[in-house]
Amino acid sequence: MRPLVLVSNDDGHASSGLRILAETLAAWADVIVVAPETEQSATSHSLTLHRPLRARRVEEGIFAIDGTPADCVYAALHAGTRFLPRWPDLVCSGINRGLNLGQDAFYSGTIAAAREGALRGIPAIAASAPVHADILRVAALVSILAEALHADVSPTRARVIQGPSLARATPLLNLNVPKTWSGEIRTTRLGARLYEEVIDVRIDPRGREYMWLGGPGVRHDRDSGTDTDAFDDGAASVTPLVLDLTVPETGGVAARVVTEAVRVLASGAAIG
Repeated sequence: MRPLVLVSNDDGHASSGLRILAETLAAWADVIVVAPETEQSATSHSLTLHRPLRARRVEEGIFAIDGTPADCVYAALHAGTRFLPRWPDLVCSGINRGLNLGQDAFYSGTIAAAREGALRGIPAIAASAPVHADILRVAALVSILAEALHADVSPTRARVIQGPSLARATPLLNLNVPKTWSGEIRTTRLGARLYEEVIDVRIDPRGREYMWLGGPGVRHDRDSGTDTDAFDDGAASVTPLVLDLTVPETGGVAARVVTEAVRVLASGAAIG
């Protein structure tokens, strides 16, 4: 049986990056696309809980949902055979139109779609590239990495566990490919993107204020081993992301704060 790959993104089901990626993956896997109806960039891992979602079949193997990227993967995994014929072997998200380097990982809907799969024990890759990158070449790289990931994890997955119990150990990879990719691939850690942090306040025709968040400028300081360094050097970066956000610490700030709180409570301080 060929592997089953669930493909999503945050640019919408009609995105050329997603369509080309799906076609490329189809050379070695069965592919189902479940992606947002419209662009959902920077929606992070939000789920739509206060209104119903609508889904439609766009064409064979491609479905659109009027929600976030995380909504799409969640719905695909938990709607029985409404979208997927069986539990998928991989989740591939992208190819995003734009980069997801450094702290972008916290905001990216593309990464969130992959993370939603990883939270359910499914190995996942999120892929991003600049607007004018060679998408065919990027898709070929994503396909190679996805097939290698599947081959690497398959022997350890004697049975599929459909739930969050595998989450801490499930691979979640974030790929960024520069526009002028040199062909080099590096394993990296998250760097720092230094954005022009501004709020542009304007007045609408009815005299009310509105705001645009964020400025157009961004730069990277040199930081060896990071995804931003790799990008600046023309190399593709593969950054393994963690699902367990707990900081391992012994006697760190959390312990000191708790110790002080216990001391204050023991002294008779009233709460409430």
